[in-house]
Amino acid sequence: MPEGDTVWLTAHHLHEALAGQVVTRSDLRVPRFATADLTGRTVLDVTPRGKHLLTRFEGGLTLHSHLGMEGSWRVYDVSARWSGGPSHQIRAILGNEARTAVGYRLPVVELLRTVEEEEAVGHLGPDLLGPDWDPERAVANLLVDPLRPLGEALLDQRNLAGIGNVYKSELAFLARVTPWLPVGELQTGIPERLVATAQRLLEANKRRFDRRTMTSGRNPSQKLYVYGREGRPCPRCGTSVRKADQGEAGRERPTYWCPRCQTGPTP
Repeated sequence: MPEGDTVWLTAHHLHEALAGQVVTRSDLRVPRFATADLTGRTVLDVTPRGKHLLTRFEGGLTLHSHLGMEGSWRVYDVSARWSGGPSHQIRAILGNEARTAVGYRLPVVELLRTVEEEEAVGHLGPDLLGPDWDPERAVANLLVDPLRPLGEALLDQRNLAGIGNVYKSELAFLARVTPWLPVGELQTGIPERLVATAQRLLEANKRRFDRRTMTSGRNPSQKLYVYGREGRPCPRCGTSVRKADQGEAGRERPTYWCPRCQTGPTP
């Protein structure tokens, strides 16, 4: 599932393939920008911002994309066969003489002026993997609404940018509280530790797609503590991990927790 670390690595690969190169193939397969042509422009850089990607071109244009839940960018040698999915799932193509970047299942693809980037990403909180990272501000943002459940506060990109559903469950487990605990009820020091742990985990995983939050344990192949492990034993106490949806109606996310190790309200 794309989260801040996945987006960072995607941006890294795109930057390596495209930056400093002249675009020789351009195809934006979304109605609003279907006639836009970026050929002849040099790619300046590809920058991640939370879960957003900003591909900047000479002439003051930026291609803003978002991976959503299932999106991805794949980079291929110019003569290679594409393998990221069927052609009807392709939303964007950027190519040069050596490499081709193909965006699959992207829920957001928009072309905007570089000076207007803040309209797309200005609402985001401090980026866990960005130069603007500010842990004190992130903690303050999390605690603005004391009654808000921790899981929802962590997923709100206006608080801090980069945490997705996987890290939400894992961070709550590491803090030994349920994702439904109101943030105002977190014990002293826990918000600061949560934010520091989030930044450490994303930093540790940003150069690999094979995400891991567990660094030790009886089973070396187990990578996550609770996410995706409904009915399996908790790595701490052996109790069966549980699963329930969390979030506003229509935007619920599967959430995992250990009913013994984690204190706080549950569904």
